[in-house]
Amino acid sequence: MRFLRQSLTGVFLAALTAALLVYAVQIVMSAIETRMASEGRAPPPREREFAVNVVPAVSETITPSLEAFGEVQSRRTLELRATTAGRVIWLDERFEEGGSVGADDVLVRIDPSDAQAMLDRAESDMLDAQAEVRDAERSLQLARDELSAAEDQAGLRDRAFKRQQDLQARGVGTAATVETAELAAASARQSVLARRISVAQAEARVDKAATRLARQQITLNEAGRDLNDTVIKAGFSGTLSEVNLVEGRLVSQNEKLAKIVDPKALEVHFRVSTAQYARLLDAQGALIDAPVEAMLDVSGVDLRAHGRVSRDSIATGTGQSGRVLFARLDSAPGFKPGDFVTVLVEEPEMNDVVRLPSSALDAAGTVLVLGEGDRLEALPVTLLRRQRDDVLVRGEGLAGREVVIGRTPLLGAGIKVRPFKTAPEDADDAAVAQVETPEMVELTDERRAAMRAFIEGNQMIPQEAKERVLSLLDQPKVPARLVQRIESRMGG
Repeated sequence: MRFLRQSLTGVFLAALTAALLVYAVQIVMSAIETRMASEGRAPPPREREFAVNVVPAVSETITPSLEAFGEVQSRRTLELRATTAGRVIWLDERFEEGGSVGADDVLVRIDPSDAQAMLDRAESDMLDAQAEVRDAERSLQLARDELSAAEDQAGLRDRAFKRQQDLQARGVGTAATVETAELAAASARQSVLARRISVAQAEARVDKAATRLARQQITLNEAGRDLNDTVIKAGFSGTLSEVNLVEGRLVSQNEKLAKIVDPKALEVHFRVSTAQYARLLDAQGALIDAPVEAMLDVSGVDLRAHGRVSRDSIATGTGQSGRVLFARLDSAPGFKPGDFVTVLVEEPEMNDVVRLPSSALDAAGTVLVLGEGDRLEALPVTLLRRQRDDVLVRGEGLAGREVVIGRTPLLGAGIKVRPFKTAPEDADDAAVAQVETPEMVELTDERRAAMRAFIEGNQMIPQEAKERVLSLLDQPKVPARLVQRIESRMGG
């Protein structure tokens, strides 16, 4: 009985399992048939929309800037050269590389022994020439006195001759007496002639003495200049560079000793393209004095100087292109000759132009604007300037339209989009706020001390910039950008 009961239980379970399997197969088959039947019905089509960022095109007056790179140089440079040969017996303690000197400061003294001896000889010869002039003048005066006496004597002889002629005419005198008086008168006239010759010779001697005196004066002046040339002075206030002299050295004539550079009279020369140069000309073709800003990044500190375009180079240069311009800097603390700087030149104002991000303009010179039903339209524009990440364009019907920025190959005319509008004023205000309120960080004492030691030990940073950086590091909070730049140069 037990065996029969277990057998019946097994048969029942097997039948139940088979029924469940059949039911599962039916459910699966029904699901497959339903799925296959539903695949034949396609969903209704729907147009695809793209999300885009748009900005309004605002027509305004903009002053574009031209960016170039140039080198700072001094407008006043003086070479110190030895005018006379000799041994250097004295040097000023400031006569060294980077030494600051003032106008007319004595910098170098060359042994003046030979020049002093020449001056002494010239002075002695000058005394002789002056004595010769005085002697010639006295001789001339005596010759004139002798001439006057001879003329008086000749007058007396003439009157005596006339008196003898009168006596002879009255029958009192004799012919021999008349002849004697006539001979005496002729002799007196010959004596006057001789005295005149003496006066002429004395006058010639005076002229020769004056000429000798003038020549000797020239020799004396040359000797004085040679003596003065043994002392070399600074022509103007400046800084010494290229110093090549030590005390005791023998220098030759016209040898270069050093160079004086005026660090306050600085200018920057930079090269621009011919098209950029043409935009800086006025109606008469003359170069305008456009405002210029020179920028130099020194260890996290931006040095800036302002000035104006002063002139342009007459020649392009062998193998070069474009034009070379010179801009005179007004005040440039921290700048040194030889600095490589970024130059921004303000061009003339442009009216009725639209500033857009450069991503809004394609290679064909068109921009996408919103049309009716939020569909895109291609609008041709004229590219006027590129200003870093922006472009200045002008186009008919562009003002007041909403322009797509951040274009992709999927966008084109006729595409329906979902615009996300961005107000330029809000973006500008946010940028200004970000500039005016930079990110500030607090520094630990160890971190602050390490930065101060790095700045103080860096000899390449100008003193003015170094004091400005140290004053910022002493604040409780320091700009994060400054910290990042300093640590990047420290290797942190």
